[in-house]
Parts: sequence; C-alpha cells; structure tokens
Amino acid sequence: MLRRGLVFAMTTPESNPSTPSGSLTHFDPAGQAHMVDVAAKSETHRLARAVGHIAMAAPTLALVLAGSAKKGDVLGVARIAAIQAAKRTSDLIPLCHPLPITRVTVDFRVDEAARRVHCEAQVETVGRTGVEMEALTAVQIGLLTVYDMLKAADRGMVIGGVQVLEKRGGKSGDWFAGSA
Repeated sequence: MLRRGLVFAMTTPESNPSTPSGSLTHFDPAGQAHMVDVAAKSETHRLARAVGHIAMAAPTLALVLAGSAKKGDVLGVARIAAIQAAKRTSDLIPLCHPLPITRVTVDFRVDEAARRVHCEAQVETVGRTGVEMEALTAVQIGLLTVYDMLKAADRGMVIGGVQVLEKRGGKSGDWFAGSA
C-alpha cells in the first residue's frame, strides 16, 4: 500500500545548528512519530505565557468597544473559548500529553490606534512536561472566536503575532522571548 505524507529526517547538532538539542523529540530513530515518554521527568510547577493579536477595520473594532456585536459579548465569549481550548489541547494536537492544568488566565487588550485586539494567555500545571502548547492553543482559539463573532462585519480580519513569551519550570529551566 502506498502512503503519502511528509518525510522527516533526523538531525544532529552539526547538521542543523538551529535545532538547540540537535534532534526532534517526537520522532523515533526510524523517523516515525511517537509521543515522548515523560515518565522519568520530575514533576515541577510549569508556566507558559503566549500572546497574539487580531487586526480589524475601525468600524469592527467599534462594535467590540461598544459591546454591540450581533453575536454578543465578543471578548467574554472569546475568553471562555480560550480557556476551554487550553484544557482540550491534547485532543487537538496528536502528540501532546493530556495535562492536569491548575490555572488558565486569558486577557484581552484593545489597541484602538492599531485597530487590534491583543490576547495573552497564561497556563500553569504541576507536571512532567510544559504547557507552551496549551498557552498557544488558548491564544489561537481566543482570536479565532473573535473572528467568528465578528466575521459578518469584517471578513478581512488578520490574526498574527502568535508566540510564546515565557516558559518556566522543568529541567531546561526558564525561557523568555528574546533571551535566546
């Protein structure tokens, strides 16, 4: 049977200097995808913070500010969607571990001058692996929910700037965007 798909090559630090550890952890030596075994890792307090934004036309942003979007409280619904997304990340990303999340916060900030709504999510757990994927998923789903609730008014909205700002805990220690 012929299988179509992407082929991934294992790398070494010498062959790929942009990969810090020199290897991709979600692939076995034969190049097959697998879930990483975290059983030997210590449980530590873990935190990740991610951000992103959605840009829109001025009249669309006015709907958000006035609370007059036809579908209701845009940012309130988007906050709940983002929290739910953090909790469901392992259902969406195939090799992501299900984690006992201990805290999720999602904040939205409106930047009228730039015609943007900024989203920041912070996720925490006590576990054997980090919560970067949960924070990124929360931001993306929060912003997608803003898009969904406003698309009747503005189909040209653009989501961007999604990134991890901070990661704490675990063997590799703390990491902050711009520190590498």
